[in-house]
Formats: sequence, C-alpha cells, structure tokens
Amino acid sequence: QHKDILLKEIHHRVKNNLQIVSGLLYLQSRYIDDESILDILCQSRNRLQVMALIHEKLYGSKNLSQIDFQDYIQSLTKDLLGSYTCTNNPPTIKVNFVQTFLDIDRAITCGLIINELVSNALKHAFPEEDGGNIIVDFKCCEDNYFELIVSDNGLGIREGIDLDNPKTLGLRLVHTLATKQLKGEVELDTSHGVMFKINFY
Repeated sequence: QHKDILLKEIHHRVKNNLQIVSGLLYLQSRYIDDESILDILCQSRNRLQVMALIHEKLYGSKNLSQIDFQDYIQSLTKDLLGSYTCTNNPPTIKVNFVQTFLDIDRAITCGLIINELVSNALKHAFPEEDGGNIIVDFKCCEDNYFELIVSDNGLGIREGIDLDNPKTLGLRLVHTLATKQLKGEVELDTSHGVMFKINFY
C-alpha cells in the first residue's frame, strides 16, 4: 500500500511538471506573432498534454500499471477539439472502442499517434467549416493483436505521401512511433477522405 501511495504521488508530480512546461510554452506564445511558430508551440503543448493526461488518469486509478484506454482517448479527443476549433460548426469526433486496458508505454504511444492524426484532420480536413466526422476506432483482435484506425471524411490528401519518408514532423512521428515503438505496421487509404490504420501486438 505504501508503494502504491508513492507511485500515485510520482504520477501526480509528473503531471504537474508537464503542465508547468505546457504553461511556459503558452506564456511564450503570447509574445510571438509568427503563425508558423505559434502552430509549432501549440503542437508541442498538445503532445505534452497527451503525456500529462496519462499521469492524471493513473493518479486517480486503482490500477497503477494499466489505463482505461477508452476513457483516456475520449478525454484526449475532447481536449483536442476544444484546442483547435473556434467555429460554430466544428467537426464531430467519434470514439468507437470496446473497453480496453493498456500498459502505460503503449497507451502513451497510441495517444501520441492519435493526437497527431486527429490534430492534422482538425487543421486540414475541413477548411470550409462545414462540420464533418473524425472517427477513432480501436479494437483488440485475437492473440492480443490490436488495430487502431483514425479516419475522416474531409478533403483528403491531394499529394501522395511516402509513409516510409514523410515530409512533415507529425507524420514522421506517427510512422516512427508505430513501427519502432509499437513494432507495428501503418497503412494509408485516401479513397474516401483519409484513413490511417495501425496494426500492432
């Protein structure tokens, strides 16, 4: 019991430290006019929030080694929607999950991937501000085989993307996390909007 109390305190302090760094980035952004730099700072703050949210959930959980992934992603996507949308008709984010518990490492990695893909959709998929749908699907198949799908019904991608050598930092991060951290595979389908599928064990 004493060990659990110490672990909870560690998660609480890590969360607070990450939020302090996020706050410092926000304060810095108030003195910057360059939109491209502001976007970089916003993305950095969202990535910190992905990790801080994990520690917040673990601090309030009875199980300190695994996290309710459905609850975590619902909170994460809600925060992202509030961070990126300021229109009267924002996109809808749907989270289709069967309740799954993941260890901390895989939960953070998947959270970072979802953060990048959902953020990208919120910024680029619906320029006409006419709503639209972003869907996050996650399921556990046989033999602990996981499938993560992030899709949208927006404009799609005009230029071809080389997933093995993406040009943007966000997609490079997605590919590296999926293939190196999760030891999985990434597939891209642009026939109807954009759909990223990541399979891993």
